Parts: sequence; structure tokens; C-alpha cells
Amino acid sequence: MNDPVLVINCGSSSIKYALVPTTANQPRLTGLVERLGSSDARLKGVDSRGDVFTSDLGDVGHVQALKAILEGLEGHRPSAVGHRIVHGGERFTRATLIDDDVVAAIEQTSALAPLHNPANLQGIAATRSLFPALPQVAVFDTAFHQSLPPRAYRYALPESLYRDHGIRRYGFHGTSHACVSARADALSGLPGGGWLTAHLGNGCSTAAVWEGRSLDTSMGLTPLEGLVMGTRSGDVDPGLHAHLARHLGWSLERIDEVLNRESGLLGLSGLTNDMRELEAAADKGHAGATLAIEVFCYRIAKSLAALSCALPRLDGIVFTGGIGENSPRVRRQVVDLLPHFGVELEHNANLATVRGREARIDTQTPNRPVLWVIPTDEEGRIADETRKLLGDTPR
Repeated sequence: MNDPVLVINCGSSSIKYALVPTTANQPRLTGLVERLGSSDARLKGVDSRGDVFTSDLGDVGHVQALKAILEGLEGHRPSAVGHRIVHGGERFTRATLIDDDVVAAIEQTSALAPLHNPANLQGIAATRSLFPALPQVAVFDTAFHQSLPPRAYRYALPESLYRDHGIRRYGFHGTSHACVSARADALSGLPGGGWLTAHLGNGCSTAAVWEGRSLDTSMGLTPLEGLVMGTRSGDVDPGLHAHLARHLGWSLERIDEVLNRESGLLGLSGLTNDMRELEAAADKGHAGATLAIEVFCYRIAKSLAALSCALPRLDGIVFTGGIGENSPRVRRQVVDLLPHFGVELEHNANLATVRGREARIDTQTPNRPVLWVIPTDEEGRIADETRKLLGDTPR
């Protein structure tokens, strides 16, 4: 299968897309439709020359937005569509060809990802209506973490909650953790190393990856568990919900809203969830911004230390995601909290990293864990998994 794959990441009010060719020397057409459902939806993309273009779409839905995306593909016709699906439950352990049965199964899992799966399903419905003859493939965020052993994915809850309702840890950002850990293997010349991967952006998670398999990860039943994130709290005392309900009279909906949309870096700082703005404010002495960065980095280091228990051997740490790739300050503060790992940051290399490029940022001392900054390529990974599945799937 040598033709390009159209990768779709569909949200409730946005569609991120990439037309991914088979070889790296061919241009990748990418873009984002945002503000769907409003009167000023807009398409912003990059064409084959690398030039940025924008197009005002007006009041459009997902189908009309995808038609606009198709018009921006410069006449290229995709051979397949790969969809990012956030939650696949326990059923989906690999990329899967979409049919009506798969759609129904994704709908059944929507209760575990109510902010994500319904929007992903809108993208599937729209592309199936536009491209009825093209194969459509679902690639699940949770699939990579289905290799977790029970000791890592089970909560200490009554068996019936797991057996009858699927209450367990699933993990997310699987395509990113799979992508950068495989690349770390290749860059380090290892057939299958032991990596701690840190995907740090507005959403954040860590993972322990051994020989290409996820053995543990920070996110759980939902993407709220784990690290401090842009607007998400990460781990809190499970009794917090009852406390807020009893003493403040908050509803479950209000508690969910606060923990998902008003907490994290935004809640701690009182300013913003943008790390660049927080670093600038901290440099000017803003106490809230300084605290937000310190809590953020401490929780990352604490998570990496805990996840190291899952690895037979630690070969290194990989930083990725918008913050992981672009914030030397965060990387330094995290590494400084892990002296017992024996890893040594090379400060000039850390400061000299270039956006979009891979970089090794440790002192390269023999027999010590290494430090990599590796840009994630979730779209490329989804396209690769789509091609692999269709190459293996009779049609």
C-alpha cells in the first residue's frame, strides 16, 4: 500500500488532519479546522510548498469541514483513512478496520471517554459518508497499553467493578509513547530498550516501555489520572469528590468541570495553562507561576521514579510533546529531581535543542542512562499502523 493515508483526529469542535505519504522526502499536507459549531469556523493548513494557508468556512459541521479539507489536498486522493480514537476499552488491542460492529463497540466505550469518543465517532461518520469506498481504520490511544500486567492495570476495588463494568487503568497517548520509544531504540542502537517516556503538553502522561511493550503508565480509567496537566488536576485524593459535595454542595458535574478544565497549571498559577507564558511570568517573580512549574516538574519526576519499578533495566528517559520538546527549563528541573537515576544532563545541549529535531541532551557518559528529546509523530504512527493493518487484511 503505497498511496498516502489521510489521518483524522476529530474533536467536538475541531478536526486535525494530515495526509501522510509513504516516504519522508514527500511533503505532508497538514492542517486544522477549528471552531466547528460556531459561525466562524476556519481551516488553517500547510500546503506542499510548506506555505501556510487559511480559509474561512462559516457555519459548517464535520462533513462540510472534511469536504473543505479534501479540497485542500491538492488533488491527492488518499488510499485509506486512519482515525485516532481515544478509548478502545479492553476489546481493541491493535489498529482495527472500521465496520458497523466496530462503531457500535466504540459507542459502548464512550462512557469511559465522554469528551473524546463521541467526537471521534463524528469523524468516522463524516469520512464514511464522504469516502464510502475507502477503508477506514481505527487506531486507539489505549491499545499500546493493553500489554500492562494486571498488577499495573487493576485498581484495588471489588472484583465486580472490573468484571462487570471494566473499571481498570487503560492509559492514553499510546501512539506517542509507542512512536518515541521505538525511535529511542533506533537512535540508541538497542533491539528493545527500557525507556521512561514523558509526553508533556496540555495533556501529559508518562510510560515505562520495555522491548517495545508498555508495562505501566500514569493515566488510568480516564485521561484525568496521573500528572499535573494544562487544565487537568492529575492525581488527587479520591475523597476530594465527597468532600466538595458535602462541604461546598458541588454537583458531580461541577467537580468534573473543575478537575478537568479549571485545575492543573491554570489552577495553580491563576494565570494560564501555557508553559511559555508561565516561564516568562516566573522569571518576573510571579509566585503562582513559579509554584505551578515546580509542582508540574515534581509530579513528573515522582511519576518517572515510580514507573522505573516496572523496568528490568533503565536505558534512558525520552521527553516529547509540546512542553517536553520545547522547554529546557522543565527538562532540567525534572532531571535535577532524579539524581538517584545516575543520569547527567548536558546543560548546553539541553539549551541548544531545536524545535522539531531529535537531540541527545545527556553528558554521554558510558554506562549511564541517556536523555533524548524526540518529537512525537502521532499522525505518522497512525498512518503506519493503518498501512500495516491493510497490508495484512484481505479486502
